[in-house]
Amino acid sequence: MLDQGAPPQNRTVTVPLSTGARLMRRKPVERLVAEGGQGEGGALRRSLGLWQLTMISIGATLGTGIFVVLGEAVPKAGPAVTLSFVIAGLTALFSALSYAELAGTIPVAGSSYSYAYATMGELIAWVCGWCLVLEYGVSVAAVAVGWGEYLNELLKGTIGVTIPAALSAPPGDGGVFNLPALIVVLLAMVFLMGGAKESARANTIMVCVKIAALVLFCAIGVQGFRSGNYSHFMPLGMSGVSAAGATLFFSYIGFDAASTAGEEAKNAQRDLPRAIMLSLVIVTALYVLVAAVAVGAKPWQKFNDSEAALAQIMRDVTGQSFWGTLLAFCAVIAIASVVLTVLYGQTRILFAMSRDGLVPKVFSRVHPKSGAPRANTVIVSLFCGVLAAAIPLGQLADATSIGTLFAFALVNVAVVVLRRTRPHMHRSFRVPLSPVLPAVGFLLCLWMMGSLSTVTWVVFGGWMAVGLVFYFVYGYRRSRLAAPSVPSEPSAPSAPSEK
Repeated sequence: MLDQGAPPQNRTVTVPLSTGARLMRRKPVERLVAEGGQGEGGALRRSLGLWQLTMISIGATLGTGIFVVLGEAVPKAGPAVTLSFVIAGLTALFSALSYAELAGTIPVAGSSYSYAYATMGELIAWVCGWCLVLEYGVSVAAVAVGWGEYLNELLKGTIGVTIPAALSAPPGDGGVFNLPALIVVLLAMVFLMGGAKESARANTIMVCVKIAALVLFCAIGVQGFRSGNYSHFMPLGMSGVSAAGATLFFSYIGFDAASTAGEEAKNAQRDLPRAIMLSLVIVTALYVLVAAVAVGAKPWQKFNDSEAALAQIMRDVTGQSFWGTLLAFCAVIAIASVVLTVLYGQTRILFAMSRDGLVPKVFSRVHPKSGAPRANTVIVSLFCGVLAAAIPLGQLADATSIGTLFAFALVNVAVVVLRRTRPHMHRSFRVPLSPVLPAVGFLLCLWMMGSLSTVTWVVFGGWMAVGLVFYFVYGYRRSRLAAPSVPSEPSAPSAPSEK
């Protein structure tokens, strides 16, 4: 049996071939780190510092809930939507602590998929990775749908025309094909084809624009603030608050995007934990502030599920179309950055899974000039673009939330398992009060999953069934750990070491 706690050496070890053993086999941390950056025909380039990593997390997170999902969450919770943001943020915080510890300990591209592979075995890792495919891939589509709404607001305020409903909304929302959603995904694909450094530079500019836009909204929206809009703070009860919180958790999925850049970070063990925690604090503060101003400026009963809710509030408060149009312009840029960074995370998750043999090799093929997995990027972009063009936003957001919560729950478990199996491993960040805080994070994830609709659970069950079929038909036999004997690889200089 492969000794998970022993340091790697240049030797060959025998892996048990029984079905149970193969499903539970774990990939040593040292081997994960040693293989970091290596793909088919090339390697990823380490070019990202703390600033770029933080901007990736903020870029993937900030804007999704405020610019897109707020209009759907307010009717569920009323003015207490601010509390829903806090609850969702706290749930994310407990999981963020676990992500920070594991990102510093296992700084690789696979995020929670790789953490699960090192701690709970291949089958659980596959389930986690399949959830991440749902989390990242579907969220790209969901955000792209909202981008189309703000693009129409911008066109309406500047040239007085909008894209016809047939070409700007998916089937079920009064349209035939959401062309803007497909366009923004393809634009993000073009940036990603140039490599991580170039994509990070474009993302940083877009993040600054979106923060400026939200600060501008607060400065103008507070002028229309009416305390009477908060007279019945929780009209739909705690069940409404938790239901809105489960939907709004979709707004926090991006904070873990930095962990997918583990193999392109200059100093991953130091910078990844900092980037994850810093981005979550900034995003949560802005979410709560903007939600409070939005509900104060517009009675919650008048929120009509519009994805362009903030632009409408700006127009109502000022009585002028200019401010709403300006916000729509900023939102078009801001939401594009979410698409860019979340799509980046999706490609890196599949890169790690492909390198392990669980999905086809094409996903780990690296272009020698750009250092980017170009074929991976094209395939994922086309899939997400078509999904965005064909499925309504609400269904996408809830499906993303349940996949995210499940993956986060597994990360909290992984922290506890790794603490027990490798207690002396060097950790650049440690979750305080472990295992208590990881346990709280795990329970909060389960609680919020329970707040989602039955339809969402049915979709999730179907997705997991498809994933298990794919694993047993393809990944189970093609896994790089499936051979009767597997050479143990030496650790890289940056590999975690026992103290």
